[in-house]
Amino acid sequence: MNARSPRPAIAPPNHRTVLTIMCLAVALPALAGDPYLVGRNPRKQLVLDSRVIQSAAGARLTFGVIAKDPHNPLFRADKPWENALNNLYPNVLYDEQERLFKLWYKCVLNDKDVIAKMDNPTPIHGQGWFLLYATSKDGLTWQKPELGLYKFDGSTRNNAVAQDTPNVGVFKDPHDPDPARRYKMIYDLGHGKMRARFSPDGLRWSEPAVPDGLTDDPGDTHNNAFWDERLGKYVLFSRPVAGGQRTVARFESRDFLHWENGQMVLRSNADEGKARQAYCMPSFPYANVYLGYLMMINAGSDQTVDCELAWSPDSVAWHRVNPGTPFLPRGPKGSYDSSCIYAPAGPPIAQDGNILIVYGGSDAVHKGWKRHCLPALARLRLDGFAGYEPAQAGSSATIVTQPLRATGEPLRVSADAQGGSLRVAVLDAGDFGAAPSIPMARDATDAAVEWTGRDFSALKGKMVRLKFELRGAKLYAFSGLELPATP
Repeated sequence: MNARSPRPAIAPPNHRTVLTIMCLAVALPALAGDPYLVGRNPRKQLVLDSRVIQSAAGARLTFGVIAKDPHNPLFRADKPWENALNNLYPNVLYDEQERLFKLWYKCVLNDKDVIAKMDNPTPIHGQGWFLLYATSKDGLTWQKPELGLYKFDGSTRNNAVAQDTPNVGVFKDPHDPDPARRYKMIYDLGHGKMRARFSPDGLRWSEPAVPDGLTDDPGDTHNNAFWDERLGKYVLFSRPVAGGQRTVARFESRDFLHWENGQMVLRSNADEGKARQAYCMPSFPYANVYLGYLMMINAGSDQTVDCELAWSPDSVAWHRVNPGTPFLPRGPKGSYDSSCIYAPAGPPIAQDGNILIVYGGSDAVHKGWKRHCLPALARLRLDGFAGYEPAQAGSSATIVTQPLRATGEPLRVSADAQGGSLRVAVLDAGDFGAAPSIPMARDATDAAVEWTGRDFSALKGKMVRLKFELRGAKLYAFSGLELPATP
């Protein structure tokens, strides 16, 4: 399950509104390319990263297009034990070895007669809890396998993989040499009562272990963790409550049991205060940064939950992209995801030039034990989390980077330029010259930039700046240069 860099692909058209794709090509259950995991790439720079941008004239940074699949919701809560898929808290994996989508999702058993059908439950917050499991070959049609692991109403013919496990984060860990710890689970039994479990297959789990060092009263959120190759440590995101306000906290560990360096890393801004709070933030490495799907609860108004986007250079210092603007917007009134969005935890999955986002959508606000937050699929063009485009239609924009070191690889860009153009000039490059590149007038991912009679790879080791000129185009990312090492 080794992560790979994104494959070159043509991106969707560059629109600014949220689209629900209704065309036959998207609706087909069997898509053309194999899904794959997108890993960290230190030589790819997202333009949302303020470290790489020196100036942006006549430009604005906007989110990419989110396209919601017409199959949504992907499945219903149609089993008697699926009493309340409260927030769903989806943990999503495409297992490249098994060629299978895997989903672990949260189920609260709220009604007393339903809790009574569990086998020796230990109610937490007065509720019963199952961690449920579903699989799919194409990401659209899902099965709930009868696993035979936990009893409900006298039968083990259900898809439960754990019991008494609120607010679970699950991930597959190819780094760990112990096959019995291939899958890892982190969850809470209430604030400050964290637990960890291990599994060889994501189905059969060890007895709970009590981790240490998880200070600041974390829990009661979508706890999520991953192995960070850059740090050589596990990183965990949870939620303490500071001064009656929800925040995001981060911890790190070398063995998943002994945690350290706990600190609050993100909270609402001064203008938002307690009226709009950080609810949870599933996070992951992407390109040369870390990205977080930041759920913000409108606690001071209607109790809806919005999904914003945040980025970090090191997983410690976080920055919200366009605060107050949803990255994955809720649907219109009356739709399945009209009130709350809960984004997935797990490594990003790519297919056919898009990132696949399997999220939870709810038509009920965040109040009480909401009944059914259902899984849904959204697509985003590769690298298309946010990009620079002209601030006004019909005008141009100029983006100049900070000095970056050329790696000796071709300069490649991810951009939407169909119907417009993108040109690149190399500044501070001596004999290379500052004349712009051959214009690019198509939508592309990781497309090589070309010059007449010049070879960008010849600049290997040199510190240069790039000047992008955008006309009717949007730039998301570029590669072939890296940030200089900091002392």
